[in-house]
Amino acid sequence: MDMSYKTIEKEAQDEFVEQRSKFIGYVRPVKTEEEALAFIEEKKKLHWDATHNVYAYVLREGGIQRFSDDGEPHGTAGVPTLDVMIKSGVTDAVVVVTRYFGGILLGAGGLVRAYTKGAKIALEAGGIIQMKSCSICSLKCDYNQYGKVSGLIPSCGGVTDHTDFGETVTIEFHIAPENFASFEKQLADVTCGNVKAEIIDEKFFKMIT
Repeated sequence: MDMSYKTIEKEAQDEFVEQRSKFIGYVRPVKTEEEALAFIEEKKKLHWDATHNVYAYVLREGGIQRFSDDGEPHGTAGVPTLDVMIKSGVTDAVVVVTRYFGGILLGAGGLVRAYTKGAKIALEAGGIIQMKSCSICSLKCDYNQYGKVSGLIPSCGGVTDHTDFGETVTIEFHIAPENFASFEKQLADVTCGNVKAEIIDEKFFKMIT
């Protein structure tokens, strides 16, 4: 599996009018095909009176890519929507572009441009983020070591997720796998080898830039 990927931060929408036709672009981050199809069905029910509810979704699991023109001329709606997602590098996301026909025909080229724009504004509204696979780590230290240890984690590119103050201090944090060896070495230096961190899991986290 890739160590990093792009996806959408949040569910969002945006809209515009082209030659009296109203286009509404929706996006939602999803993990499974079932979640994608549920979102599509939700928008179809919401806009039951729309002329078209075009969609596309891309999933990391299984490398799935699906689209539908939903009645628009073949290749003028679903394909451009999917193409925007692929060119943006976005995965684990679903886009629905709803159209209310305004009485003026846009032509094949006009439809492609309109659905491309609908997909783009949806992705922009949702916010494209980079996700990176990180090691989830845990360590225990004495209170007199806590200041140095807690300060070392961010200096090595890690992020503290949870701290438990019991008889000793337990810190859970995540860090890029390539930074762990350097962190281990510096941790040994500042604690004279008395504190060790262990990797307990792997998970994707949003990269902070």
